[in-house]
Amino acid sequence: MLELTMATVSGADAGATAGMLMADAPSAPGSVLRVGRDRSACRLAAPEDWLFVSRTHLEFRCGPDGAWQLTWLRGSQAHPSSEVRLVVDGREQPVAYGGTVPLPRGGAGEVVVVDRTGPRSVNVGFYHEA
Repeated sequence: MLELTMATVSGADAGATAGMLMADAPSAPGSVLRVGRDRSACRLAAPEDWLFVSRTHLEFRCGPDGAWQLTWLRGSQAHPSSEVRLVVDGREQPVAYGGTVPLPRGGAGEVVVVDRTGPRSVNVGFYHEA
C-alpha cells in the first residue's frame, strides 16, 4: 500500500497543514497515483491557477515486484517552472525533469514541488508499507 498526503503551501502559510488531501493505492503491479492540476486525471490536485504544476505533474507507479517509483512527468514546456525534490531520512535529492526514482520500500518521506518564481510549494508526503 502507498499512502499519500498533499498540502499546498504559499508564503505566509508555511508550516500549515490545513486542507490536506489524502490518497492511497494497493502495492499491486500497475497501480498508479498522479498529482497535478487536472482533477480528472489526478487523485491529488493542486489549485488550477498554480501554473508551476503541470496538469499531470507527478506519477507514482507500482512495478511488477510491488515496489513504487516516482516520475516527474514532462509537461508541455521544454524547461519547467518548478523543481522537484525527494526527501527521505532527512536527505534531499533533486528529481530530474522527466526522471524516475525508486521510493524506499517500508519507508516514508516527502516529495516537494517548488515554484521557481515565488514562495509556493506542493508537499506530498508518502508512506510505502513493506
